[in-house]
Amino acid sequence: MSKKHTSRPDGLAYSTNKDFFNDFPEEENMETLPKDKQKLRVKLDTKQRAGKVVTLIDGFAGTTEDMEALAKQLKTKCGAGGSVKDGYIIIQGDYKEKVIAWLKDWGYVLTK
Repeated sequence: MSKKHTSRPDGLAYSTNKDFFNDFPEEENMETLPKDKQKLRVKLDTKQRAGKVVTLIDGFAGTTEDMEALAKQLKTKCGAGGSVKDGYIIIQGDYKEKVIAWLKDWGYVLTK
């Protein structure tokens, strides 16, 4: 017979008690750095995108909500689609120079 794999050694797979699984670490409340302290890097990328160019913004230090808000502003200014994944803001298309100029205008002075 094969051994069944369960999520816990005691065989319990599900509980409706909210306090039962209290062994997960709590998320730290990360504060967003001020704009003049953010070290953002803007680069172009085509890897694993079928040859399509995207603009990647890396180095944002702050909450996910603030990163998504910045991504929304950039997507609106570019008139392009995009997303936030794995700590990157992804804008569809080649907008590197424009994004750098807008970020510097908005107070992100350490942008390259």
